[in-house]
Amino acid sequence: MAQKTELTEAQKRDNAMKYEIAKELGLLEKVEQLGWKGLTSKESGRIGGIMGKKKRDATAKGESPCNTSKEKL
Repeated sequence: MAQKTELTEAQKRDNAMKYEIAKELGLLEKVEQLGWKGLTSKESGRIGGIMGKKKRDATAKGESPCNTSKEKL
């Protein structure tokens, strides 16, 4: 059985962004109740698509790909 490793800072920022987007889409309560596996593929794809767009936009502007607050980490 593999040991769990600690998340990198980039992974922590991505995770925070994922929760932020789920909240914006009104899916946070569903995630909290059922977990990420409880989302439909359409809902998951929507979150992933928005994450990708935000990262591309931030990179194009020369910013860090994720500008979420440190509180969520």
